[in-house]
Amino acid sequence: MLGIVSLLMDVSSELIHSLLPIFLVTTLETTTFVVGLIEGVGAATAMVVKVFSGVLSDYWQRRKPLAVFGYSLSAASKAIFALASSAGMVLAARVMDRTGKGLRGAPRDSLLADIAPPERRGAAFGLRQALDTTGAFVGPLLAMGLMLLLADDFRAVFRVAIVPGVLAVVLLYFGVREPARASHAPIRNPITRTGVRSLRRDYWWVLTIGAAVNLARFSEAFVILRAQRGGLALASVPLVLVGMNAVSALASYPVGKLSDRGNPTRLLALGLVALMMADVLLAWSDRWVWVWSGIALWGLHMGMTEGLLARMVADAAPSALRGTAFGFFNLVSGVALLMSSALAGMLWDLFGARQTFLVGAALCALALGAALARGGVGGKSASENG
Repeated sequence: MLGIVSLLMDVSSELIHSLLPIFLVTTLETTTFVVGLIEGVGAATAMVVKVFSGVLSDYWQRRKPLAVFGYSLSAASKAIFALASSAGMVLAARVMDRTGKGLRGAPRDSLLADIAPPERRGAAFGLRQALDTTGAFVGPLLAMGLMLLLADDFRAVFRVAIVPGVLAVVLLYFGVREPARASHAPIRNPITRTGVRSLRRDYWWVLTIGAAVNLARFSEAFVILRAQRGGLALASVPLVLVGMNAVSALASYPVGKLSDRGNPTRLLALGLVALMMADVLLAWSDRWVWVWSGIALWGLHMGMTEGLLARMVADAAPSALRGTAFGFFNLVSGVALLMSSALAGMLWDLFGARQTFLVGAALCALALGAALARGGVGGKSASENG
């Protein structure tokens, strides 16, 4: 159910986000600077809110209400996109949408960890990630089809996006039951010295390696630019994300199941090898054979690492602090991704595409070395270990 909720909301979001930059520039006649500003403010909002939502879910000892509120905010924002007549309204809708994303992320992942049996937790996170990523490539495909069907009417497409968003909220509210908790359990502030000390070394290692992975994996926008430099038509640009997310969706669940049977760190290392190979291929040439091979390997890396890292956080954190643990993990990973994307942009402007992807491969090699040097984080979770 949580996976289908993620799929529906991703379809709703991608219907809008895959068209939003073009809508801003062509219909609202804004500058590319404004487009970047809106995206940057939205990303920063989501990162900050994730920490607070995780802490609140631990403090209240409830996950579902925050997740429902977060999904509801995102669903409501879709109507504002459809009505937007200025960049200011788009910014308000984007901040509202990203606030909803930040509110729901850590509580949803904590709820999934609470629901899933420990011995099948990898499969559970892999399945949710697979369904989430399915929405990420169905959304752009649907957007392309609707634009053709509705004669390039952006607002009509944005109105269609309201439907799967509302369905996601309804399904979460009625279809997901939160595990019962002790009614007289004391409410405690999770951000205390004792609470922080209860986060084991395994958690801090997962936090560190997650940051390293995101430093090595900059924004997919640079992969799109590489494909465009290789001659991909502007109308076909969404196919880059479609192909990447399709491979990721296919890989997520099998990798999750495999992590339940063995050492998840080894699978994480293989995912980093896939990213390093993608960087090398994208640096090698902008011919379509190499670019599309790089896109496929990039998607494989996403499928092998995103759900896996979430499962490793769930294993390493005590159940009473899972929301806080996911919140800080998402914040650190988001900051690392912003830093790596900024570095990639600077390298691209100064030295070109080849050097950008070669630096990405070098950073990936460093992250791989760190993962292999530390060894495994697996087995029983912190809560099962007491």
